[in-house]
Amino acid sequence: MLEELEIRSLGPIRHAVVNPARGMTAITGETGAGKSMLLNALRLISGGTVSARTVSEGDREAWAQGVFDVTPGSAVGTLAQDAGAELDDDGLFLSRTLPAQGRSRAVLNGRSVPRSVLRDLTDQLVAIHGQADQLRMASPARQREFLDSYTGDVNELDAYRAAWKRLNDCDAKLRAITEQESETMQRADYLRESIDRIDRVDPHDGEDTELKAMRDRIENSAAIMQGVGGALAALDPGQMGVDSETGGALAMIEQAVHSLQSIGVHGTYDETAERLGTVETELSDIVFTLGGMLEQEDGEGDLDQINGRIHDLDELTRRWGPTLADVIAWREKAGYELEDLDASPERVAQLTRERDAARAAAVEAAERLGERRREAAGELAEQVTGELESLAMSGARLDIEVERRADDGLDAHGGDDIRFLFTAFPGAPRLPMGKSASGGELSRLMLALELSAAQKGFSSVAGQGMTFVFDEVDAGVGGRTAAELGRRLARLAENAQVIVVTHLAQVAAWADAQFVVSKHVAGSKSDTASADADTVTTVDEVRDDMRVHEIARMLDGGETETSLTHARELLDACRL
Repeated sequence: MLEELEIRSLGPIRHAVVNPARGMTAITGETGAGKSMLLNALRLISGGTVSARTVSEGDREAWAQGVFDVTPGSAVGTLAQDAGAELDDDGLFLSRTLPAQGRSRAVLNGRSVPRSVLRDLTDQLVAIHGQADQLRMASPARQREFLDSYTGDVNELDAYRAAWKRLNDCDAKLRAITEQESETMQRADYLRESIDRIDRVDPHDGEDTELKAMRDRIENSAAIMQGVGGALAALDPGQMGVDSETGGALAMIEQAVHSLQSIGVHGTYDETAERLGTVETELSDIVFTLGGMLEQEDGEGDLDQINGRIHDLDELTRRWGPTLADVIAWREKAGYELEDLDASPERVAQLTRERDAARAAAVEAAERLGERRREAAGELAEQVTGELESLAMSGARLDIEVERRADDGLDAHGGDDIRFLFTAFPGAPRLPMGKSASGGELSRLMLALELSAAQKGFSSVAGQGMTFVFDEVDAGVGGRTAAELGRRLARLAENAQVIVVTHLAQVAAWADAQFVVSKHVAGSKSDTASADADTVTTVDEVRDDMRVHEIARMLDGGETETSLTHARELLDACRL
């Protein structure tokens, strides 16, 4: 939602600040006062093209800034943050400077950005409907998006998008293997050779670490054997096949235990014998452990074979590592990639079958989507035509064609060509939207579309807090039709912000806020002021009695008691 629009040195407006209402805001004033400059200001901050001739005479540059209420987590908020803006409670500030000579400068929350960034942001925030603006709904893409939103059911569209993605994936794989260039062939050969090399070695995770630890033991086996053997020979020479008169430490302790036990006197001798028995048991365990160490070292393996295996594993980790786990993961990924690059006749035939099945599914999904679109097109066309009848465009109608493309032609959005065709009056040619209506007719047609969209709970503007600006919407309208036009604008403003430039009191009276663009001579409002005095254009909000006087002026050009009474009655009556 637009919270504030500030203008400096744009046309006759030297400085103005407009704070539109959340609902409907009317911009009024006499012809030639400068109401169009407010629209130019909106075009300026929207990244649009504005002539440098609109810079106020004598000034070096014009400047406009719009402040929008934007939630940080919204789509437009994310887009702004991606462009480098920092969002806070103060909102989103879009400004643009237009020099009398040279290039304009766009700024987003204090940061200079390309003007395309402003265009992308306001594309989701503001829709200007007027003769001087490119009609949003004139493009086939916009018309398709609008119709799809009007259906209110995304199931068919989501189903088609999924089918279209599958078809594109199959086409890409088939194209890659049937149109392989030498680089792709070399890649396939490299993958094939690499996979074969890894498979021949057949590593398992952590194997290199295990083998290197085993190699270290084997390389130190002589010292290990000597040390363990010496320990065993001292404890139990029989384990080493050595004859000894003493029988070793274990036998001597066993003899000592028997000697103490033979005393036959209880007391200290028994306790000492038990302690020696514990030592004997511990030594027996140690002898058993040392014997196992000798057997393990003796059967550790061939050192040359172990070194050869480590060399093979090191080769793998140097090329596809740094670890064996990385090598194994690379081999698995390479296998999948090789399947995609495999151009064998069997693989091509398989992918061709998959592609044909995916296309058949996409065609079927497109047919379902097209049928849903045709139903919605009839409903939308009838709704819009009814709205046009109430907007003083009797006999005007909107037709929406949804035609299936020949030969089941598909694209990312389905298999239909969608056209919005407008007939301005009975007997007029039915022409594409945007080429068959005047500025006022276009504005009312867009109003009818927006009203129809609002009943379905969406808008032609993609973002949150939508702001609709209507110019010339009241061209050729008067009387009861003008009041009905105002009522419909107010109805649209229940769900969106609406700004309307109007010269009709019956329209302005429906607004929640009204701003008057007026021109007067600086320092005096007298018509007899000097001809060479400066003319100043101001933009002021009118409320209460001031608004009554402005509505009275719009009714009959004067402020008589009759017109003032009529103005009060009109303002009282214009409430939803």
